Amino acid sequence: MPQRPRPAERSVLKLVVAGGFGVGKTTAIGSISDIPPLRTEEVLTAQGETVDSLHGIEEKTTTTVAFDFGRVGWDEPEPVELYLFGTPGQPRFWSFWHHIAQGAFGAVILADTRRLASSFPAADFFEQLGLPFVIAINRFPGAAPRSLDEIREAFDVNAAVPLMFCDARKADSVAGILLALVQHVVKTATADSALLDTP
Repeated sequence: MPQRPRPAERSVLKLVVAGGFGVGKTTAIGSISDIPPLRTEEVLTAQGETVDSLHGIEEKTTTTVAFDFGRVGWDEPEPVELYLFGTPGQPRFWSFWHHIAQGAFGAVILADTRRLASSFPAADFFEQLGLPFVIAINRFPGAAPRSLDEIREAFDVNAAVPLMFCDARKADSVAGILLALVQHVVKTATADSALLDTP
């Protein structure tokens, strides 16, 4: 009796989803994850308003206090399993970022045009760490339109860093971001390898 071909083993890659407070990191991971995502959310309280500004995101009621985790598997173009780790956005939790980023393949920085500056520290962090990243602008209802050129200038990042709009609520939109990140990391690694091979 002929044996069925065994499914190809998936490579496992760790990715970080970072950005400012309330930009949609938890939503993005939840929309794409193949498993019920692990969340470390706590309800925002009146006492917390003194340290976590809700200006522009007054509807937010919970916040991540450690990290989010989700997992998504792809079989095309290559079998791969992505482990997604979402960082907390508030400055008082930035000390976790080094631990979360350890061993990561790359990062997605989510941003909100209503509060772009809240995601600038994430770009600075990954630039200093030398970890490839993409910037995804989460489209929020009522947010003033801004061009990608204007946003790139505000972030002051290299022209090679992919920048795109997205909807963190939609799995296909988040999948597009993750694919762009994987392609960017491969391209960056290839370019670095070519430089090392140059006599």
